[in-house]
Amino acid sequence: MEPPALAGALPTRISAIVRARAADSPHSPALHQHGRSWSYLDLARAIDAHAALLRQLGVRAGDRVMVIGENCVAQVALIFAAAELDAWSVNVNARLSPAEVATIRQHSGARRVLYLVADSPEAGRHAERDGAAALGGMDGFIAGMMAGPLNQRCRPEPVEPGNGQVAALIYTTGTTGQPKGVMLTHRNLLFVAAVSSALRGLTPRDRACGVLPISHVYGLASVMLGTLYAGACLVLSARFSSAALLRAVTDDKLTVLQGVPAMYARLLELTAAGPSPLPSTLRFLYAGGSPLDANLKRQVEQRFGLPLHNGYGMTETSPTISQTRLDAPRTDTSVGAAIPGVDVRLVDAGSGVGVARGDTGELWVRGPNVMRGYYRAPEQTAAAMRAGGWLNTGDLARQDGDGALFIVGRTKELIIRSGFNVYPLEVETALNAHPGVIQSAVVGRLVGGGNEEVVAFVEVERDNPPSPEQLHLCLARQLSAYKCPSAIVVMAALPAAATGKILKGQLKALAQDMLFKKTTGNT
Repeated sequence: MEPPALAGALPTRISAIVRARAADSPHSPALHQHGRSWSYLDLARAIDAHAALLRQLGVRAGDRVMVIGENCVAQVALIFAAAELDAWSVNVNARLSPAEVATIRQHSGARRVLYLVADSPEAGRHAERDGAAALGGMDGFIAGMMAGPLNQRCRPEPVEPGNGQVAALIYTTGTTGQPKGVMLTHRNLLFVAAVSSALRGLTPRDRACGVLPISHVYGLASVMLGTLYAGACLVLSARFSSAALLRAVTDDKLTVLQGVPAMYARLLELTAAGPSPLPSTLRFLYAGGSPLDANLKRQVEQRFGLPLHNGYGMTETSPTISQTRLDAPRTDTSVGAAIPGVDVRLVDAGSGVGVARGDTGELWVRGPNVMRGYYRAPEQTAAAMRAGGWLNTGDLARQDGDGALFIVGRTKELIIRSGFNVYPLEVETALNAHPGVIQSAVVGRLVGGGNEEVVAFVEVERDNPPSPEQLHLCLARQLSAYKCPSAIVVMAALPAAATGKILKGQLKALAQDMLFKKTTGNT
C-alpha cells in the first residue's frame, strides 16, 4: 500500500491528529496502559489540561519544554500540548545519567523541565536531584508530575508559519562526543506519521505495541504518531521487558509489533520452549533501529509465523528513509526501497559523484522528512547538508536493480586494516549467524602507523555459550583473514541505549583501553 505522501496536504500541528479523531470517533481507544484505556476524546481533553498547565508554568511559543520520563499517557499529552503552544518538546529518557541530562538541559536552554515520576523511579531521582516541586492534579489527568524552576534566561525561538515550526528537539544518543540536538518540524513528523501509518496498513481496529521509547524518534514518529494518525490504539509500556511484552501480545491482543532486533532476540530466548508459531493476534512485525541479522529474521518468522519487515532511518530524517512493503515481504535483510516522497542517491564518498547501480556508496537523502538542522550548531548542519536539499547520512549502502537498499555500514566506522577496508557490519553478520550469539558489535582499534585492528564484542546465549576460540574458527571459515577480529570479547550484555542501539563509542574506548593495559602490563 502506497500512501499519498504529499507534505503540502498535512495539517499545521501534530496535535491535529488527535483533534480530528476526537471529532470523528471520540470514543475509540487511543491509548492503553496499566489496564486502562483512554479514548481520543479523553486524550484531547488531556491535551487541553496539559496545555493550560504549561501556560501557568510560563511556557511561551518558541520555548523549549524538557520532559524527563518514560513512556506514559502524560508524556503523550505533553508532546501534543507543547505543539498547541508552538513550543518545542525536548523528551529525555529518564534512564540517562545526571551528566547527560544536564548537558541536554543546558544546550536546549529549556524554559521548564518536567519530571514524570509516576511511571519512572529514575525520573523521580532526577527530580529530587534538581529540586523539582510536585504539581497538583488537574481534571484527573495530571498526576505524578514535578516541575523544575523557571529558566528566566530562556529566549523563545521565532515561530514559523504553517507546519514549518519546530515540534521536537531530539538529542542523539551521543555514542561519541557531545550529543546533537536535531530540530524536527511538524511537517517532518506528520509526513512520517502518514507514511508509516499507510505502509503498515493501519486501521482503527489495530492495537500497536508502544514499548519503544517515545523520547527516541522511532518511538515518537513511526510508532506513536503513526499509530494515532490511523486512529488505532497504542498500548504503552514504560520500558521493555520480554516477559511483559509477551503478556501484552496475548492479553492486550496486539496486532502490530515494532521493535529493534535485540528486542526480538530476547523474545526468542523467552519463548524457546513454546509452540511455533506462537498463537497471537499479531498481523505485522517490523524491525528497525539497528542492523537485522538474517538468522534472527528467519527464527522470528518461524516463531511468529509472520514476515519480519525491515526498515532504515535516522534521527535526522524523522526517522524513516526506507522500508520493506507490506505486500512484498523479502527473504533477505534489505531495508527496502525509499518510502514514497523521499529520494535517495549513492555517491562516492570522496568526489560526491554517483556510483553505478550495485556498487557501494555513501547514502544521500532528500525529502519532507529531512530535519531543519542541528540546534545551535550551524557548522555541523552545513557539514551534513549538501546542495539541492540533500542530507549526507554518513552511511554506506548499495542498491539492487529493484531499488531495494542494503546498508553496508557507517563511513566513520570503516576500519582500515593493513590498507584493506573492513566493514563492521559484514563481520557482525557472520558472528550473528552463529546459533550461540545473541548480538555482536565490531569496532576498530588503533595500533599505530594509521593501522587498525578488528575487535569484536559479543553477547552469547547463557545455556550454551560459544567460546571466543570457537567463534574465531567459525569466522575463519567465512571471512578473509584481514577481516577476522584480532580479539573477540564475550560480554554478559552489550552497552545499549534505551532504544536497544548498541553504544559503539563505549566499546571502541574499551577496546583501546584493553590494548593499553596489554602493552603496559597494567591490569
